[in-house]
Amino acid sequence: MNNAEIQARRQSSLARGVGAMTQIYAQRAQNAEIWDVEDRRYIDFAAGIAVVNTGHRHPRIVAALENQLGQFTHTCHQVVPYENYVRLAERLNALVPSGTDNKTLFVTTGAEAVENAIKIARAATGRNAVIAFSGGFHGRTFMGMSLTGKVQPYKAGFGSMLPDIYHAPYPVPLHGISVENSLAALQGLFTSDVDPSRVAAIIIEPVQGEGGFYEAPRDFMRHLRTICDDHNILLIADEVQTGFARTGKLLAMEHHDVAADLTTMAKGLAGGIPLAAVTGRASIMDAANPGGLGGTYGGNPLGIAAAHAVLDIIEDEDLCGRALLLGGRLKQRLESLRDDIPEIADIRGPGLMNAVEFNEPATGIPSAQFANAVRAAALERGLILLTCGVHGNVIRFLPPITIEDDTFGEGLDKLEASIRAAREKLQAA
Repeated sequence: MNNAEIQARRQSSLARGVGAMTQIYAQRAQNAEIWDVEDRRYIDFAAGIAVVNTGHRHPRIVAALENQLGQFTHTCHQVVPYENYVRLAERLNALVPSGTDNKTLFVTTGAEAVENAIKIARAATGRNAVIAFSGGFHGRTFMGMSLTGKVQPYKAGFGSMLPDIYHAPYPVPLHGISVENSLAALQGLFTSDVDPSRVAAIIIEPVQGEGGFYEAPRDFMRHLRTICDDHNILLIADEVQTGFARTGKLLAMEHHDVAADLTTMAKGLAGGIPLAAVTGRASIMDAANPGGLGGTYGGNPLGIAAAHAVLDIIEDEDLCGRALLLGGRLKQRLESLRDDIPEIADIRGPGLMNAVEFNEPATGIPSAQFANAVRAAALERGLILLTCGVHGNVIRFLPPITIEDDTFGEGLDKLEASIRAAREKLQAA
């Protein structure tokens, strides 16, 4: 059995819309390393898109799962509840900053968390409209993709989006969109498109994920909080990709001096087991009627057990501190290449949620070609990278935060070699 054989089977058996960044097939994994079915080793700088922040098969997560498997795997919390679900809610309620008492809901995916946050916001405010941002990503369900501020590949071909969803430009000074521009556009929406008294919520990623790893400026987040308070609009922080030590804080909103009313979480919450959550102010979370929230698999016992282990690991191994340390090393290595690689337009990102953006040196036009060449060259060298951004010209870095120092250093060497090789190849073409 080899990668090519499985790829041929995949093409004939899976829906074309299910994309894949690579054509290597995993056989086993440990911490920040993956071996494919041909026993080739790869260093993982993707972490399943920020899911295994605690690494593949962390011993404490494996032990928690084995213990839970010995007890029960599913009862449906809405039929026969279990204590560790309640205890995990208590832990998140204490950890998520909202300025008051919190309550929590568990579901299965990030898109579900977003959907339920919107449901809760509408129930709590009696309003329908929602404002999101260009470049944002909030899932592939109809509400999720309606909120998402990127057409390709998420909205193309799926018909009309849901009504009462509005988009404002996300502040990205690199692309000429200042904080003032974004705030003026929000005011423009209130003037010409939607009365603020009809807006239930504004949803924002503190650091855009799929959109390009742009961090919301702190003064913009403060202004956003003020706008929400002035108009009784709820602020939803989508922390699905930014959460659980990835940015050097447990949650990215901790980098700002404001708190969201509702926070959506998934990905890194349970270390690879599907689990998502909405945590927010208790008075808001209680707006929905009993039975209005939930789902058959929401808060599955295995995911709950894994999440307890994740929170313990983050605290005991100081993963927030380690994210800052490793992110600093990565950005320093990238900065050292600027003189030789003029295609580097920007290096950014808090903690270990980092990105490098590539443009054409002469024109400043975003270069998806260069980013894809780097990704392909890295894969040839045994390093897994992901691209992102509205223009596809950004490489995003999401290694497990538990990656060993030697493995991280080896990955940085492969990254530098890949960037240099990509430039040589494109110049020779």
